Amino acid sequence: MITNNYHTVALSEISIDYSWSFSDKTVKDTSYITHGYYTYPAKFIPQLAERLIKENSNEGDIVVDPFMGSGTTIVEAIVNNRIGIGTDINEIANLLAKVKTTPIDNLILASEFDRIQEDLIKRLNGQFEQALKRALQKIPNNERIDYWFLPEQKNKLAIILDRLLEVENTDIQNFFLVTFAQTLKSTSIWLQKSVKPTRDLHKKIYDPVELFLTQSKKMIKKHCEFDGILKSEIKENIDKFRNVQCLDSRNLPCENGKASLIVTSPPYVTSYEYADLHQLPSLWLGFMKELPEFRKKFIGSSYKNRENVELKSKLANETVKNLKNKKQNEVKNYFADMLETFEEIKRVLKRGGRACVVIGNTEFQGVKIENAEVFQEQFHNIGFKTYSVTKREIPSKMLPSTRNPETGKFGKATDSNIKMAYPVEYILTMQKL
Repeated sequence: MITNNYHTVALSEISIDYSWSFSDKTVKDTSYITHGYYTYPAKFIPQLAERLIKENSNEGDIVVDPFMGSGTTIVEAIVNNRIGIGTDINEIANLLAKVKTTPIDNLILASEFDRIQEDLIKRLNGQFEQALKRALQKIPNNERIDYWFLPEQKNKLAIILDRLLEVENTDIQNFFLVTFAQTLKSTSIWLQKSVKPTRDLHKKIYDPVELFLTQSKKMIKKHCEFDGILKSEIKENIDKFRNVQCLDSRNLPCENGKASLIVTSPPYVTSYEYADLHQLPSLWLGFMKELPEFRKKFIGSSYKNRENVELKSKLANETVKNLKNKKQNEVKNYFADMLETFEEIKRVLKRGGRACVVIGNTEFQGVKIENAEVFQEQFHNIGFKTYSVTKREIPSKMLPSTRNPETGKFGKATDSNIKMAYPVEYILTMQKL
């Protein structure tokens, strides 16, 4: 429910504010500067983060994103002269956010690229056997790599990765590791138009080296754009203005009462599915050995066992009660994890500080999972008030657009027992009392 001085209404009855849909923005608009480095699932557009930051904070303020993903909020914080702090439990997300917010001398970056390109040409021609033997000794020995990659592509990718690991400057090495990560889906047999992990044995496979070199040039160009709009003070003191770490959302690297604003889009229930979507770079960069084990650390994991947990939401308790079997445990864990994150948000926010949470609702087993309403109730019960609630249409979001209402898992639009997952979402702006 949202309450103002006049009346109380259900969130579902709020009219859509189309000014928050940004439907006029093109792909070029939403992938400007470093936002276009990597195709990241469930990423909200930078224009949304920018507007929330500008409307709810001042220059010099600390802006925090506990679920930073690829770092959209952090990028927008620093280019708008704020201090950006972000965490994510996913190592790939942490790498992306760090690279997207790291200034690098453009001439040094271009020179390193030239050396990499020259070496790759040598190793793939006259020195191929020797280079491959050395490279295969260094890449992770994981059968899932062979599951997703044909031998020719695997061998070329191994040589590329081996060369990147020779780069001495960590910032530059990470930059090209993101380039490498971006090429993996196209050079694998992962069904190209699917975000679900599905193999396509007849897929057209692109040459890894050609794709890597092309992507590198694109990213270098975008980095130059980023470098051109970032203030000199920030470029010269980036660690003062940006702090991104691979941490749990319940362990924010921010002092008590120092942050002015939270801008975040949390994962949905069964967020361990996002682990599946990140498995290709996680495999190659050594962040994942076994997928089931990798899933355990993600929010709402069904591997956790919470017998007695206080959710501080009547609606959350009712929702869990109406579910059955494994799904009941997953949803309970999810709401418990989110509540603990909200407590951590309260710790780092100053009095009067705001938390902008972008979230939608879904459905499992015929039971409505009203995330926005539950989150609002949890916030109220730990010392926040509702500042505003906005309902926005989602013209496009890089996620499967359908879920099976029985299992809650992403599905195909052609399935008969399917419902749209996220046609709209809410922006909850909660204020600390």
